Amino acid sequence: MERMRRTSLGILAAFLALAATACTVTQKDPDYVPPAPLPALEQLKQAPLTDPATLSAGQDSLSFVTMDRNIVCSLTSARGDHINLVYEQNGFGGSGNGKFATVPVAHCELAAYPKPEVKDIRDDCAGTGLGYLGGTALLTPDKAVYGECRSGVTQQETEFGPKGTRTGPISQLPVLEDGKNVERNGLRCSAYNGGVACGNVSAGVAFFVARDRYELILPAPKAASAAPSEAPKTP
Repeated sequence: MERMRRTSLGILAAFLALAATACTVTQKDPDYVPPAPLPALEQLKQAPLTDPATLSAGQDSLSFVTMDRNIVCSLTSARGDHINLVYEQNGFGGSGNGKFATVPVAHCELAAYPKPEVKDIRDDCAGTGLGYLGGTALLTPDKAVYGECRSGVTQQETEFGPKGTRTGPISQLPVLEDGKNVERNGLRCSAYNGGVACGNVSAGVAFFVARDRYELILPAPKAASAAPSEAPKTP
């Protein structure tokens, strides 16, 4: 009987030791400082690519929303000023647009957004009665623009703005997970740092947009090459 009791106690002790080693308690380091987010172009270079099939919206475009539903973006195409957006009426397929070249673009709309800075206003909207408003960003292979001339609200504001319906075509789009990249026709977009970065990495041009800030990244101007000096003339 004593031998059986010792065996039972031994088994119990072994079980308790195993349980103690299997359970670990982690504590947050109060002095830990998380690393700063990468600059937009570095994020676009380094973040893992998402399978584009999960974001395909048909009509030769990739569309997604951020996890907080504040931003919707499309990697799509444009002809002149007409952008092919699956969630908003547009004139991309109009019969009169065949004269324009088809250009790959990245386009984003925000439900809550900052005002454009004066230096970034690209159009005086002359004669249209419109205002230059924020809430949109456009990337082409060689430039990035924030804001546009428009009246009223975008489809993103209609669905997810302060008085948004929370229903409509944008509400049906897939989410691009934070930290992931998606690419189409040489342009990339990444959801990170509370917003979205889109860019043409090879050209060094990009934008970053979020509900409280934005940034336009443009390539450094090329330095003018010095004119060759003339050789001195011999008499």
